[in-house]
Amino acid sequence: MAQEVVTFGVQEIVKKVASLASEEISLVWGFQEEVRKLRESLLLTEAMLRDAGQLKEVGAEAVQIWVNKLEDIAHDADDVLDDYGYELLRREVEVQDQMTKKVLNFFSHHNPIAFRWKMGRKIEKINASLVTLKNDAASIGLVGRDPNATSSHEIVVDRETVSIFKQDEKNIVGREKLVSEIVTTLINSSNTQENENLPAMAIVGMAGLGKTTLAKCVYHEDEIGRRFTEKIWKCVSIPFEVKSILSKILEHLKPEKARMQDKDAIIKHLQEDLKGKRYLLVLDDVWNEDSEKWNDLMSCLLSVKDTQGSKIIVTTRSVRVAKIVHTLSSKWCDLEKLSDNQCWDILKDRAFPNESAPTLNEEEEKIGRDIAKKCGGIPLVAKVLGGMMRSKEIDGWRVIQESTIWNLPEEEKRISSVLKLSFDELKSPTLKQCFACCSMFIKDSEIEHDDLIQLWMAQGLLHPSPNNSDLEMEEVGNQYFNILLENSFFQDLVTLDHHSSTITTCKMHDLVHDLAEDVSKSKTKDSNEIRRVPQISNIKLEGIPKGIVHKVRSMFVGEVFGNILPKFKGLRVLKLQGDFIDELPNSIGKLKHLRYLDISATNIKKLPQSIGKLYNLQTLRMRYLRFEDPKELQNLINLRHIYFAVYYGDESYPVGVGRLNNLRSLSFFIVGKERGRGIKELGGLKHLKGQLSIYDLEHVRDGEEAKESKLAEKTNIRRLKLEWSADEYRRSRVIANDRNVLEGLKPHSALESLEIRNFSGETFPPWMMCGDLFSSLKRLTVENAKNLTEWRTEEAAVFSTTERRVVFSRLEELLLRNCDQLRSAPTDYFPCLQKLEIDSMNSGMPIANIISTQLTTLTRLTIKKIRGLVSLPEGMLKNNKNLAYLEIRDCPEFICIAADVYGCCASLESLRIYSCPNLRSLPHGLEHCTSLKELTIAHCESLECIPVTNGLPSLRELYISNCDELSSLPSGLQYCTSLEHLHCGNLEAIPITHGLPSLRQLKISFCAELSSLPNGLQHCTSLEHLSIINCGNLKAIPSLDSLTQLRELEICRCGGLKGLPPNAFAASLTRLKELEIGWFWEELDSFPVFQVIPQLETLSLWGWPKLSCLPKQFQCFTCLTSLTIHSFDDMEALPEWLGNLASLKILSIWKCKNLMYLPTLEAMKCLTKLQYIYIRNCPLLKERCNKDSGAEWPKISHIPNIYSKFFNFIICFLWF
Repeated sequence: MAQEVVTFGVQEIVKKVASLASEEISLVWGFQEEVRKLRESLLLTEAMLRDAGQLKEVGAEAVQIWVNKLEDIAHDADDVLDDYGYELLRREVEVQDQMTKKVLNFFSHHNPIAFRWKMGRKIEKINASLVTLKNDAASIGLVGRDPNATSSHEIVVDRETVSIFKQDEKNIVGREKLVSEIVTTLINSSNTQENENLPAMAIVGMAGLGKTTLAKCVYHEDEIGRRFTEKIWKCVSIPFEVKSILSKILEHLKPEKARMQDKDAIIKHLQEDLKGKRYLLVLDDVWNEDSEKWNDLMSCLLSVKDTQGSKIIVTTRSVRVAKIVHTLSSKWCDLEKLSDNQCWDILKDRAFPNESAPTLNEEEEKIGRDIAKKCGGIPLVAKVLGGMMRSKEIDGWRVIQESTIWNLPEEEKRISSVLKLSFDELKSPTLKQCFACCSMFIKDSEIEHDDLIQLWMAQGLLHPSPNNSDLEMEEVGNQYFNILLENSFFQDLVTLDHHSSTITTCKMHDLVHDLAEDVSKSKTKDSNEIRRVPQISNIKLEGIPKGIVHKVRSMFVGEVFGNILPKFKGLRVLKLQGDFIDELPNSIGKLKHLRYLDISATNIKKLPQSIGKLYNLQTLRMRYLRFEDPKELQNLINLRHIYFAVYYGDESYPVGVGRLNNLRSLSFFIVGKERGRGIKELGGLKHLKGQLSIYDLEHVRDGEEAKESKLAEKTNIRRLKLEWSADEYRRSRVIANDRNVLEGLKPHSALESLEIRNFSGETFPPWMMCGDLFSSLKRLTVENAKNLTEWRTEEAAVFSTTERRVVFSRLEELLLRNCDQLRSAPTDYFPCLQKLEIDSMNSGMPIANIISTQLTTLTRLTIKKIRGLVSLPEGMLKNNKNLAYLEIRDCPEFICIAADVYGCCASLESLRIYSCPNLRSLPHGLEHCTSLKELTIAHCESLECIPVTNGLPSLRELYISNCDELSSLPSGLQYCTSLEHLHCGNLEAIPITHGLPSLRQLKISFCAELSSLPNGLQHCTSLEHLSIINCGNLKAIPSLDSLTQLRELEICRCGGLKGLPPNAFAASLTRLKELEIGWFWEELDSFPVFQVIPQLETLSLWGWPKLSCLPKQFQCFTCLTSLTIHSFDDMEALPEWLGNLASLKILSIWKCKNLMYLPTLEAMKCLTKLQYIYIRNCPLLKERCNKDSGAEWPKISHIPNIYSKFFNFIICFLWF
């Protein structure tokens, strides 16, 4: 192929500098002529660039050299003009600080004559270089090309692209059956594996085949959600770092631990937080072919106790990886290509997004199907080409059909060429440059939407076109993002919430990222190309040659050297990443071109004073950090976006935020008493957008001062939180003032979400009942308004009770919490309300006022802690056909639910009732809830019956707990043909006469009067988990030989049991992997004998005071990986045969108060796979295992991890 001249980057910078020069000719003085010449020269070279961009024949190499020289010169011109702009901003700051009272020269700190001379000389030098370059152009055949002869740089934006991609993400054309098969395999497969790792399934396929999409479809299946307690997704890519994977799992479980660095500490937290949970872990895009690294990860995960049934999915391009990770008995998933018809379906879906069945003529159908055939069964290719076809007529389809890319020999090269073709189709050099900048992000990482746009802005790529000159840079950036999205350059979109179309993050496919790297030349480490390296991450800063450091525009680095940083004079973007970075050098102030600074992922605690000299800074990100007195921030008058840590205290909030009148993003503001921290600081910030939270409103003097915030003029604020402090003393003294302040904080009518917290007024101001104001409001929260008695105004009183005033015409979610005195609430119609939560009230009156027969759209209703609520209003929701979730919790006087509340709610899927101690019965009619999937009743001590006689056909989960008067489950339980999970406590009988064939989990606990298990238990043939705990009157356990699907069994703390039937654990229980058993009749001298379970992996034994030894048959459990010994009070020594458990990895010993001796050293050394020992509340053994003096220490010193919570510390030794 002929060499192609890459010009889009230099076209962008030349166009930008020419425009900048035009703007500043009228502003400069002393060197206007030089700037005019610069503009004219740049316009001439821009015409030559258009010619260079068309050249793909002999001589292209020379032209590319010429283009690169032009790019260097244009960047130098950009720096010079930016120097001038910096001086203008500096003077503006000095004027604001009143530092120019005595010296009124244009530049107070510099000799103006010298400055003009210096600027003029620099521009003269640049002009001379451009003249030379122009002369060189003729010798290589470049001429000026008419701009009208090429496609316009205008960009037509299609604003419907986001919804297309949401639909596309759910589109799994040709994979529906495979998804079902994988789900079935994950749920039904056993934990047996040859290499003793967790069960893992590999999904293998070439790039673009849809491995990640398939895994996501499986991940989000309802059946998977019910099966696994936790679901965790980690994109691995390169390198394969075990600590990083473990950290991601921990971050999912405990977000506050996201930045934990110590591997042992991470493992410890995982052992605590994952214990007893069945999880699904998806490791996406794995390349690691080192089995040792994989085994290391498995060892760490297997150290977590009681996670049997957990599974792993691995997606990879490599069969070698699949051979290492795949442990299921079935073969790994070899992802096949799609058929031509399936590719055609994808093409049509992309090309005609708004038509379910597009009408095509014969020629369109023929060309389209031919293109589909050329896709080669690759979904990614079909998506990309479909996006290109969308904006083209039939001639454009033919161009794609006849492209030479289909002649390439290798499949992956053809895919890359298709992506390159889509890139070439982008309509402007600017858009291409924006795409190239995406290579700054690490492959497979999440890309924050706003962050990406701010990076584009910092690099000078976002300028409105003449036809849209009123657009802001961020709006232009969003348009560019949507165009790249339409062209399939982004995927895996995440939105703000399930109601919103606002995109928060996305990702790039590996091949798309490779293309971005290729077109940006970011793989080039040649120092001569340093200008075109957008990301410096793997280069030592001190290793960059001195002559070119000033060319670097963007750096993502993990190191900072104060003496080196100023040498990077041309920096526009600086992102620092690393916990060991704890100081920002004072020399940061010398980076006067800097537009973007991100120090969120560091441990920097204090900003240097010189931060105030970054007058060009547009974005400052320090989201997770706490700072000391950042007062210099008020000088950053060009700042548009600032991100702080969440509400970190009044004393640390910046002074003088009001001077930052270019701000678009300010997530929160803390009102202070000091000068420069008052509410009026918000008044001049007229450009604020998105979300704003205002805290400590008690410091606002009155309503007039509140009006100085000018919230009503901030038309782009969509989410607003208004919060006073929760101080009780303050609450009792400022009732009237709070109302006046809230009146002065009246927002704009475009608001979509409003939260009011800790308001002390007795009534709301008039605007809270203004229909015109809330025409866009979707979410409303009122919390801790403890003096609020009435939610109406004097103005509202003039309307008659029969006249309907629709105040909240678009409200979807309403939350009322801790409004103790509220007696009345809006009676107005909520035509769109979907979610309603009423929490912590002293009266049920607001419920009667709000919940009415008019709430036909309500899908979720939660009622909590309503003192005085006796029953739900009769006729409530009579006309509702959409309610899916109803929860009633902590209502002490609640006694009944009217039958008609749910009598017609065929849509109800979940009913939860907690802590209603006076509720005696549920009304007849529950069986009308034919869609009910979950029924939970807990801590309803007076409940006597659940009237279900004919069953609930959709019921999957039934949870009954602490209902003391409820002696039996409903008789219709046997007709609940879909029941999968049953948890019951405090019962005398469980009526499962004929069994429940769909039941997968049965938990029976704290049933003190239960003397026998249900007769139909043996017919529950799908049962996988059986738990019988604290049933003191239970006399016998029947044979379980028919429960062939059983995986987990618990029979614990049943003091009436004197033994187990000989065939309790029959040979038919081949799937049983986890057993917890013991603490039977305390008069027994030995543990009951039962059959050996050879495949058992986890065993927990509960003893009682008389037991002095472990049952000998346990030494035959050779597959055992985890053993827990609990409460064997008379046992003094562990048996020697413990050394026979060759597979053992985890040994836990709890509350064995007389235990002193471990098996001999020889026996302990036979446990070659033992990695973890836990010793809890065993005082004698603990002392003997002391590292310094313990007699047992030599027996365990070789064990890598020894945990002793008794001492509240961890001993961890690693031998190499």
